[in-house]
Order: sequence, then C-alpha cells, then structure tokens
Amino acid sequence: MTLIPVPSAAIIVVAAGSGTRLGAGAPKAFVGIDERSILAHALEGVFAADPLQVIVVAPVGREGEAEAELRAAGGDRADLGVVVTGGETRQSSVAAGLAALWGDVRTVLVHDAARALTPSSLIDAVVAAVDERTGVIPALPVVDTLKKVDDDLVVAAVDRAVLAAAQTPQGFPRAALEASYAAALASGAEYTDDAALFAAAGHGVRRIPGSERAFKITTGADLERARHLIGSAPAAPHTAPRPAAVLPRVGVGTDVHAFGGDGVLWLAGLEWPGEPALSGHSDGDVVAHAIVDALLAAAGLGDIGEHFGTSHPEYAGAHGAVFLSRTREILAAAGYAIGNVSVQFQGNRPRFSPRRAEAEGVLSAALGGAPVSVSATTTDGLGFSGRAEGIAATAVALVAAIGQERPGTLER
Repeated sequence: MTLIPVPSAAIIVVAAGSGTRLGAGAPKAFVGIDERSILAHALEGVFAADPLQVIVVAPVGREGEAEAELRAAGGDRADLGVVVTGGETRQSSVAAGLAALWGDVRTVLVHDAARALTPSSLIDAVVAAVDERTGVIPALPVVDTLKKVDDDLVVAAVDRAVLAAAQTPQGFPRAALEASYAAALASGAEYTDDAALFAAAGHGVRRIPGSERAFKITTGADLERARHLIGSAPAAPHTAPRPAAVLPRVGVGTDVHAFGGDGVLWLAGLEWPGEPALSGHSDGDVVAHAIVDALLAAAGLGDIGEHFGTSHPEYAGAHGAVFLSRTREILAAAGYAIGNVSVQFQGNRPRFSPRRAEAEGVLSAALGGAPVSVSATTTDGLGFSGRAEGIAATAVALVAAIGQERPGTLER
C-alpha cells in the first residue's frame, strides 16, 4: 500500500455544466472525446500533477458516473478524490466544492473540466505561483484583431496589447477565496470566473503564461480540435483510389511564412523562445506544413489548404504536430502508409543544429514513427529569407499503399 502525504493544495474540477452550446444531448463533461469522456481526460491531467485533493463537482444525477471517472483516473491516488453535487450556477457549484475542502488545504485551484487537455505542468505552475495574498490565473495573449461594435457597425479598435485570454485552473489562497465567496453570497453578485469574484473582494490577481492545450471545449468545433490533438478524429471524407502498381509514391511540398506573427516561433514541431514568430492561420510552422503538403501530394489527396485552411476554423492557432497526426490519419483512411520524409528549411534563424534530433523525434512521433530527417541552410543573404523576412521549407515524402512492400524496399 502506497502512503501519500495529505496535500496542502486542492483542485475543484467543475463538471456540472449542461453543455447546451455543444449540442451533444448530455452534460458536457460526460461527452466522449474518444472512448473516454471530457471529464476523464481532464482528470488524467489533474492526477498527473503533484498530489492534490481532487474535488469533482458533478451535475445532479451524474454523481455515480463522476465517481467512476475519478476512480479510474486516480489509480493509487483515487483516495485523494471526492465527488460533490453542483448547484444551479457555476458559482454555487464552486461553493459546494469549497465546502468539501480538507482542513490541511491552504491553496485552492478551480478548474473547468471542459479544459480537458490542460497539461499537468500548468496545474503545478499555478500551485507554485499562489501566495498568501494573491490569486493566479494562466492566460494567453490575444492574437486576433479586436473591434468594438454597435450592432453590425464597427465603432472603434481595441488595443489587444492590454488584453489576455484567461484560462483555468485559477489558483487562490484558501482563506481569502472562502471570504470572497462569502461576500459574493451576501451581496447576491454573480461573476464570470473566480478571479473576477476574488478581485471584486479587493484581492490582487496576477497572470502566468497559459497553454494552447488548455482551450475550453464549448462548441462542436472545439470538440473536433480536441479529437485531432489526441489523434482520434473520424476518417476524412476525401479518399483516393489505391493504385494497382506496387511502386511507392513520392510527393513534394513547399511552404513559406513571413515573420510578424504573435507569440514566439514554432518551427519543426518545437517552440523557440526568444525568436520572432511566423505569421499564419495556424502557428506558421513551415517545416510541418511542407511535410503535410508532401504527404498529401504523394497520396493524391489534395493539399494543406483543402484540409487545414481558413475554411477550417478549428485549426486556427493549431500547432504543426496536430496537422501531421491528422494527415497520417487521412492517408491511413485512404489506404496509404508513410515511408519516410526529408525536409529542408531556408532561413537565417533560429540556430537549428543543437535541436535537430529533438525536432526529428517530435515530427516522427506525430507521423506514427515514420523516419523524418530535417536539415537547414541559409541563402547567403539572397532573397526574402536571406533578408530575414521569413522562412521557407521544402519537403519530399515517400508513401505506399498499405499491403505493399515496406516503402523504400525492393523485392530481391
């Protein structure tokens, strides 16, 4: 039997929402992403974090299902969890969770189960950032151009530099949070999130960097995005006939993006802190995008714009690894296996060689283990990449119909 110390921090996982906008005919937390529910995936991240008391707030009548999900996700730590029944509003549901806190708990996190793919590292970071007086929220920069409108009329621009998109879990010192909830109950005020309630009581709230994976599943498009991220999307409708020939097929793909995006650079499946971001509908990862185009071309399945372009808003801001894993599924549905991929990018920055092996591993994993080689070069100051205006990439991919000889091999 494993003895687990009583934690000094707790997380209240709010799973009592109806999920009306998702339109799934069931409370949102119990809708499946794959063979597991949104709540199950959320709890997986929670229990992967440093030990916490875990309080799941479930809808009326769903307590048993929530308990089963908690036990399955918790494993040896399941005894750190408890299920309580939620109220009619989110605020009353969190209050029910607060009432179940153990006496040793000093730090309280409040988390939306709908942010099902939140990494455990973000949960740990929020716990570490809370102090005795200040609440903490993870947040991402706002990347869209924002406008103030009156009906359909645009009346002003909004400076996005002073805005941030709040996420959960949000963390607070217990005593101050309980006092804030008592004040809100006495006044009858309702707030959109716990940070707003906490700030209304006169307490400070600061932000830490959030995570792209901590997005909230609210609509059907959000659910599809989550499925793509964990590799469980349904088969693509676009298929091509398998060729009668046994020869492997080769495809070439290219991509170009200019510097000038928001955030930091994503390239070859990796984040490059301190480097200027590339602009684009997604993360602008030219290496990943060139690979996608090469694979689709090899199989005769269209191009990246057809499958991931601006007509697919679920991929806005998505990272290259999402595109690659989804492309692998598209090829498999059409009867193709990936042999290997070679890609080269042209640009003055970043300095790539120290992270070559890391990049190749990430890209290969996204393609189900297919070998990927990446090289980098400059253009001796010539052209847009030589002027450090952007980065270009060219990829070559080899695929073969499933059931053929392994791509790249010949019968002897």
